[in-house]
Amino acid sequence: MATTVGQRLAALRAEHDLTLASLSEMTGISKSTLSRLETDQRKPTLELLLPLSRTYQVSLDDLVGAPEVGDPRVTMKPRQLDHGRVGIPLTRSLGPLQAWKMIITDSELHEPRVHEGYEWFYVLSGRIRMRLGDKEIVLRAGEVAEFDCRQPHSFSSADGKPAEIISLFGKQGERIHTRAAPPNRS
Repeated sequence: MATTVGQRLAALRAEHDLTLASLSEMTGISKSTLSRLETDQRKPTLELLLPLSRTYQVSLDDLVGAPEVGDPRVTMKPRQLDHGRVGIPLTRSLGPLQAWKMIITDSELHEPRVHEGYEWFYVLSGRIRMRLGDKEIVLRAGEVAEFDCRQPHSFSSADGKPAEIISLFGKQGERIHTRAAPPNRS
């Protein structure tokens, strides 16, 4: 059965063999407030929990009974995408911001696409040829591109050799900004 914050506080006070009066002196929290905390008649606030955490030498997570955090690693399962590309999701869910590693082998620039969202990508290896609106550019390893996906865009390998990118894609308005060097102020 799960214990409440009050039950944990009462158990810690008993374990440390403290009276409400002595705990009050140590923390600066009134005896009545401590009593109400231990009986769950007062909501535990950060202002009250911090001195108790220090006094008992326990983490706030232990004090409030926070659940353990699971394994943060993301299981990456490659997916075959259009035009022979491979996408490896780097985020767990299809939420408002998604991260992907993509391997691009096709060298043909396909019909530009337009859709909602904002994209940022970093070239890990190889060379990427990108068409954005009327412009066509080649990005090399270490270079970054960011753009509004409502602009017609497409990209491919610049030389037919595999190229790898990390791509972050977000809903419109969630822009990610990268600057390799401060702007030149002439």
